[in-house]
Amino acid sequence: MKAIEIAAPGGAEQLRLTTRPVPPCAEGEVLVRVAAAGVNRPDVMQRQGRYPPPPGASDLPGLEIAGEIAAIGPGVSGFKLGDRVLALLAGGGYAEYALAAAPLCLPVPEGLTMIEAAAVPETYFTVWTNLFQRGGCKSGDTVLVHGGTSGIGTTAIQLASAWGARVFATAGSPDKCRACERLGAVRGIDYKTEDFVEVVRSATAGRGVDLILDMVAGSYVARNIEAAATEGRIVTISLLGGAKAEINMGHLMQKRLTLTGSTLRARTVAQKAIVAEAVRKNVWPLLAAGRVKPVVHASFPLAQASAAHTLMESSQHIGKIVLTM
Repeated sequence: MKAIEIAAPGGAEQLRLTTRPVPPCAEGEVLVRVAAAGVNRPDVMQRQGRYPPPPGASDLPGLEIAGEIAAIGPGVSGFKLGDRVLALLAGGGYAEYALAAAPLCLPVPEGLTMIEAAAVPETYFTVWTNLFQRGGCKSGDTVLVHGGTSGIGTTAIQLASAWGARVFATAGSPDKCRACERLGAVRGIDYKTEDFVEVVRSATAGRGVDLILDMVAGSYVARNIEAAATEGRIVTISLLGGAKAEINMGHLMQKRLTLTGSTLRARTVAQKAIVAEAVRKNVWPLLAAGRVKPVVHASFPLAQASAAHTLMESSQHIGKIVLTM
């Protein structure tokens, strides 16, 4: 099979087209003939040498795929050859075939193309487990989503809005702010020219927001605390602004805030399967009804994975970037 490997830690030019044996199915696995694979920030970090795959995972990048089941391993039931599925992986998605744990495979939602389906697993699983399971997003909440035009951001805006939340989102240009608003945000906030703390305070009569989904961390942590309402929840899912922050614990205590966060890749299959089942139950009906939909900015042939990474690192995209086989 053709695959993209990381020749050495470094820039996008280190992504190299290669040939690998098609991997055999182990207990509890299926082999997927990949039609499309999502590109995500963790793939970029892995390429840079800053996010190694967990023990036992493929060294190939790629955390989400869509395709057809080509082989079924021992102990797997409920699937047949040719089934159209999308899957969350711990690695190996940048290839013509990929192994997936059967509990992390879900049927392609009605109405989605394979390219759209490949943009679902990593993003929707991440948003569900953090915004809803950890953050407790519910109808009537006021939510602030940082990075509103990223794959995570476009998903979070749509899902929170569908749940009846009032959503604010930060983005890096007026055009991107308007894109957030078209997806359901009541106000896009240009973080380059506006102070999101002041904007949300003004828009909420000084109350602040109930829930913040943050992929920046760093200097944003203290500002998130200022922007949060009493009893607010702040969920951190990435460290684009740095892993360390200095905060006033007095403000945290006075507002009775919850400051939490999580990663998804290193969790066990059983832990991820709980997320998968919740996503299937709660999100699949919304996808099938067209109430939410993955936003795909661009797709590239597998051999052009370096161009896809270059686009991602430019932050010029709105939504997801996908590789096609």
